[in-house]
This record gives sequence, structure tokens and C-alpha cells, in this order.
Amino acid sequence: MKFGLLLPHFGEEASKEKLLEGSKRAEELGFDSVWVRDHLVFEPHGEMEKPNRTFYDALTTLTAIGAVTDKIELGTGSLIPFRHPLVTALMAGTMTQLLGPRLILGFGAGTFDHEFEAIGWGDMDRVEMVRSNAEILKRVFTENDVTYDDGIFSFENVTIEPKPVGGRVPFWYCGATPRSARLAAEYADGWMPGRISLASIEKRMGVMREMTDASGRPMPTVGVIPPTSIEETREEALKDVNVPGLLAWANKAKFAVKPPSGVFETVEDLEGQLIVGNPDEAVEEVRKFQATGVDHLVFDFRFKFDRFFEQIELLGNEVLPKLREPALTSVE
Repeated sequence: MKFGLLLPHFGEEASKEKLLEGSKRAEELGFDSVWVRDHLVFEPHGEMEKPNRTFYDALTTLTAIGAVTDKIELGTGSLIPFRHPLVTALMAGTMTQLLGPRLILGFGAGTFDHEFEAIGWGDMDRVEMVRSNAEILKRVFTENDVTYDDGIFSFENVTIEPKPVGGRVPFWYCGATPRSARLAAEYADGWMPGRISLASIEKRMGVMREMTDASGRPMPTVGVIPPTSIEETREEALKDVNVPGLLAWANKAKFAVKPPSGVFETVEDLEGQLIVGNPDEAVEEVRKFQATGVDHLVFDFRFKFDRFFEQIELLGNEVLPKLREPALTSVE
């Protein structure tokens, strides 16, 4: 299992120091990846974020981080399709030439209509735009003189250079709905649902395995980004978490697998949607994701980006070593 960090590139805590020095320290401590989100016209999520609209561009941020690190993977969780796919192809290919084959392109359809209305794309089918991006990137990453027309994007005899170092950049589908998981199984290299209950993950992964077994495609890599708060005690960790907001969000999720009561009512009901507690409790929660078959877990510390360095040290020194132990034991 791989472990990553969501970076503070948005909101009032976004800063050059946190991004660059934090990523360098994460690499030193053995984290496998760092991740960014994506917005064009940012509106903070009320249950998770303070009302500050600062938002550093996703791919620019990862490029800067890649320049000061050596091997840590650079992921988007997720890009939304407000860029023309050929622009993304040129940016991604350039990034790999400068930074090496470390990029993971997670794509999602986006939640907010206003971001696409702002650029005149408000009437476009964004789910199909994600598929278009996947197909166009696949082709221009590996072919020259590409001609393409899917009713959304069209072009003739296009060659994009440089091609990505190491071959095609992995493409993940990001989204928690049943359809998102099915689309990931159909054409993506990975699936990253973000906030989602363990029961929902298990149900979606079961469908994905059935689909990939039938199609012969490899099972996509599965990643999650649970909100995380770790302190010396569970009580201290919970002080930073907007539990009522997370419960309200979970109850609004149309396709979530509900707890036995039928309603998300307690912090225990948020299993899979939150990692909270002391380091040993965090290890226990991560083990549940491992048992479910999750391949890549990204810790989302946005509740406490003001203490980002403290959280990196706590995770890197007291959580990751314990999570690595089974792998070391099995080798012996």
C-alpha cells in the first residue's frame, strides 16, 4: 500500500513554504506521493474549508514541487476538464521531461456548474469530457498525426511533443458514485473516490472486479483521500474535525451505503470517511482500508493545514513505520 499527502495549495494556509518544504520533508520521511485538487473558480466547501478563495493551480504547483524533490509521485485528485485536452497533454509531457515519470493524472467531472459556465462550457457533458480527455491523452501521448472527433473535441493531424518520459501517464477516474467506479473499470488505470464509506468502497470494488474479470482489463488501482486528524489523544484529534458537517455531507450522498440505522449519526458511522485519533488508532483505521483492497491512501489534513508540518512529522515518525512493518516481515 502506498501513502500520500493532500497539499495545502488552497485556502488561507496555502503557501510556498508549506508546499515546497513540506513536500521535501514528506519525501524524506518516506511518503510515496503528494496530491493536489483542481478548481478554476474556487468556492470553498462549507463543511471542510474556511471561506478563502485562494487556489494555486494544480499542475503548476506539482511542477514546482517536482523541481525540489527527486522521486515522490505527483498526483491530481482530481483535475476537472476545464482545460483543452491538448493543453493538458503538452503540460503533462513537459512535466515528465523535467521531473521524470512521476505524474498521476486523476480526472473527475467536477461538482460546480459555474466553473464551466465561466468559460462557455456550461452546456457540455462533463462526464463525457472526462472520457474524451482519457482517449485524447492516450492517443497523443503515444501517437503522431492524430485525428480525433467525438462530438465534443475535434482536431486533425495533431502531434504533441514532447511525449511523456516512461510512456503514457496513468489516468485515474475520480468520483464516489457507482457510475464513477464503473467508468474507472471500463477505461481508467485507477479509481479515486475521495470521501466514501468503507461499505461503499467494498460495494463499488465488487462491481469493478466483476467488470474487469469479464473484460479482461486489469483491476484499476484504488485510492482514497480521507480527511485526517491525528494527535496524542482521540479527544484532541476530534477538536479539529467538523463532525456535524461531515455527517450532513454523508447523509446527502445519494449513492452511499448507509450504516445499519439508515442514517449517519455518529463519528463511528463515518468509518472510511475520516481518520481520527492517536497514531495507533490511525494505524488501525488504515488497516481497514488495506483489508478492503485499497492500494493508495492519501491523508487529507485540510482541517489542520495550520499545523501541516506537525502532522507530517507525526505521521512520518509514528504512523508510517508501523504501517510498513508487515511488508518488511513478509520479505523476511
